[in-house]
Amino acid sequence: MPQATLHTARIRLVPLADEHLDHEVELDADPEVMRYLGPPRTRAEVEVLHGRRLAAARRVPGLGFWAGLVDGDFVGWWILEPPERADQGPVAGQAELGYRLLRRYWRRGLASEGARELIRHGFEELGLTRIFAETMTVNEGSRATMASVGLRYVRTFHLDFDDPLPGTEHGEVEYALTRDEWLTARSTEAARP
Repeated sequence: MPQATLHTARIRLVPLADEHLDHEVELDADPEVMRYLGPPRTRAEVEVLHGRRLAAARRVPGLGFWAGLVDGDFVGWWILEPPERADQGPVAGQAELGYRLLRRYWRRGLASEGARELIRHGFEELGLTRIFAETMTVNEGSRATMASVGLRYVRTFHLDFDDPLPGTEHGEVEYALTRDEWLTARSTEAARP
């Protein structure tokens, strides 16, 4: 199953492609965007990562990176990606949700809007049983987005980094949502007057 093109009220989510590379470079070069991810990246570093991002779509059918477009303009990317670390659980039936937006599009609800669509797509069309997301404990903005789309706090954990970022000592957090929890929440919302 190839990656689908998805739509929300404002966002067109298209499979990430080579045509998006310059936008990825802009995104990863912004120190504020990268604040909880690491130092800003050079074009050469982003080119390597771009190849890995494209490869994610080949690992599990239907999963991968999506470029988000609003009125034809690139706003950021979203992912549903298979787990990579042993502590994230089995690959089958689950995916990691992620998002990264250009700073000029922050605080407009776009991260949540795109994330909700990927959650819907993952559960309805891909048959996933669990979707999870991770961030640094101190990344309150991303944690708020995770909670706003229905993911619940699961755990705090610690990873080893060669060059830890400020706040790393507080650990990473995982939030998750199961398909059954998502279906129950949808039924409850549909029953409200």
